[in-house]
Amino acid sequence: MLEENNVMNRADTGIQELSQGASRRLAAHVAATRYESLAPEVIHAFKRALLDFLTCAVAGGAMPVSRALLSYYEENDATRSATVIGSGVKLSAPNAALVNGANTHGLDFDDGHTHGSAHPAGAIFPAVLAAAEQRGADAKAIVLAAVLGYDVMLRIAAAMHPNSARRGFHNTAIAGVFGAAAAVASLLKLDARQVGHALGLAGSFAGGTREYLDEGAEVKRIHPGKAARDGLLCAEFARRGITGPSKILEGRYGFFRTHADGEIKWVRLFEGLGQRFEISDVYFKPYPCCRHYHAVIDGICALREQHGFSAEDVAHVDLGIYAVGVNGHDHKHCDNLLDAQMSAPCAAALALADGKVAASQFLPESLNRPEIQALLKRIDTHIDEECERIYPGRRSGAVHIALRDGRKLEVRVLDPKGEVANPLSDADLEHKFIANCEPVIGRLRCERLLGQVWRFDELAEAGEILHIDGYETG
Repeated sequence: MLEENNVMNRADTGIQELSQGASRRLAAHVAATRYESLAPEVIHAFKRALLDFLTCAVAGGAMPVSRALLSYYEENDATRSATVIGSGVKLSAPNAALVNGANTHGLDFDDGHTHGSAHPAGAIFPAVLAAAEQRGADAKAIVLAAVLGYDVMLRIAAAMHPNSARRGFHNTAIAGVFGAAAAVASLLKLDARQVGHALGLAGSFAGGTREYLDEGAEVKRIHPGKAARDGLLCAEFARRGITGPSKILEGRYGFFRTHADGEIKWVRLFEGLGQRFEISDVYFKPYPCCRHYHAVIDGICALREQHGFSAEDVAHVDLGIYAVGVNGHDHKHCDNLLDAQMSAPCAAALALADGKVAASQFLPESLNRPEIQALLKRIDTHIDEECERIYPGRRSGAVHIALRDGRKLEVRVLDPKGEVANPLSDADLEHKFIANCEPVIGRLRCERLLGQVWRFDELAEAGEILHIDGYETG
């Protein structure tokens, strides 16, 4: 017993040492890391993330929330220094960052991070690209800034998840502002002290709750953009000498205390710092809906293909997911787009009926089909013990289908398509880009943009990747 207590005491001491100076340590990481220290695979991971970001930003720009935001800023912002991707409009850097971030999340199709339950692209890339365009930053500076932004955001998110989510916070918004601040601070070449102030300021800008789940409120779309805009401002303020608290993460009134009740995985925050970058650990979505139930969509599609049943053959479906994926995602109504995208039964019904889940299926004319409405009544969702046990390390799901002919079909999916353990290939990401962006900007510009993405670190003028402001035929 004495030896056991000694081990526990040593462990507690180690955690205390990690927590002390945590904010300064992250700031030093941002200030000290150089492009030359990034491994080729990290740079390639950046390019994959950039391609998926552009896919979502261009396609999401047509969504009602995006159009409303752009309309407001076109009327009220004549700065014209940073591009709203895919529109031809220029706004101030902070406002362009907000609109581009909202566009990226407009279809719920953007990348994510399983351990942190957060969507980084819409918080990081809009901030970096807006600041880079305004200041004429080169490609390598953009790569480094984005990599560091992802790293800070996702380390913070992973350290506090799922405690922050259980308290009602949206990790994308609250961790995203730290990542955006770190990214722009890197782009501005701030020193460790200034980066620390940028992160300290970000703590007071961190906000965004998950209350949108209860009624499909569209504010969720704005959360990444808000993080991008506010993070950019925090870095610019710090550059001008405005100070933030030096212990914003670990302090007695710090972010981890207020947003996660102090229940933090300190080892996860610093694991492999400077050696392993979180951008290499993101997932990419094959389906434009909440990631929590992609595993059950994969399972349904696999069972449907294997056994050849139709929607009419289905007597009942039971979906097993972890608690965070069930809570707020088990509703059977789809009164608006976000309602539908946040509903596991809705996505399951679409997969059962069509054998796929695509953006067009979430339109009212698709959701209101009699077969979809009938299926929704025959689908239930529950917390699966095994899924809960291995979460948040793995976003698994279990599917149980009872057919009218008496057959019982079951499958368990440990890693949904798009995870690092079950990845989308570069070709898959290109296909996602072409399928979603060709209708908006045309085939020629899609092909040109693909070339620019894969050789981004070689571009003489990094800003040219933003000039995709209209449709081009041919």
